[in-house]
Amino acid sequence: MKQVRLLAVLMVLVLLCTSAINQKTTTIFIIGDSTAAKKDLSKGSPERGWGMALQCYFDEAFIRVDNHAVNGRSSKSFIGEGRWKQVLDKLQPGDYVVIQFGHNDEKPGETRHTDPGSTFDYTLAKYVRETRERGGIPVLMNPVVRRNFAKKQVSSAGDDESLRNTTFKDGANVQEGDSLVDTHGLYAVAPRDVAQRMNCLFVDANKITHDLEQSLGVEKSKKLHMWYKPGEHPALPKGRQDNTHYNIYGAHQVAKLLADALCQEIPLLSKYRTDDNPCKMDK
Repeated sequence: MKQVRLLAVLMVLVLLCTSAINQKTTTIFIIGDSTAAKKDLSKGSPERGWGMALQCYFDEAFIRVDNHAVNGRSSKSFIGEGRWKQVLDKLQPGDYVVIQFGHNDEKPGETRHTDPGSTFDYTLAKYVRETRERGGIPVLMNPVVRRNFAKKQVSSAGDDESLRNTTFKDGANVQEGDSLVDTHGLYAVAPRDVAQRMNCLFVDANKITHDLEQSLGVEKSKKLHMWYKPGEHPALPKGRQDNTHYNIYGAHQVAKLLADALCQEIPLLSKYRTDDNPCKMDK
């Protein structure tokens, strides 16, 4: 009788081990710019990309987020620097690739600039096509909004990266209204167009973040961004007024909404959606 019980226990252990071995972890790769990117935390900066927080909303035993987004990159320069090849080399059949560019494609300069309706669309289509060629599943996202409530038109030609060198007083006299003003134009439209033409999954990150910023309003929306008064944060003694990049709170709010949107587009991910996963990016 003891031998029968022992055999039964061994069979259960074998089944559990086999199940664990057969369970494949799916990777969600993120490619994009500074709004999603990994940040240097060595000096205590509170700046975060939403891609750093996304893992917090998926069970890492089954879904692994691999964030390759980098500050200052456009859809063109990400390929030109060999960063896309690094993702392709790691991509496995069944993995997802979230593709979000636009902020830096708007900027002048041969290495980064693309045009919506032509070169921007072509580059996005290249990402979709090459992801599929390796058995991956592409997900196009348009760019998140800038927090732009300014009454006077704000040029998008400036470099978002330079905002890290601003201080609180640099933007103290900017007059703001009640309505969020678009800065992306057709760069927010092109990813949807490419997704429709190529029958690709699409997440409207522009609308999602627009609705978030607008619902919070002029003052409360500042809490999403690198907007600090002098002395408010030890890493920013002179303060900062940066309406593009997120702080810890903002990155989490955006990541949570984008996780929900991904689950809507890909119902399979819903079973792995969680709010309880410890988040290493906060440490």
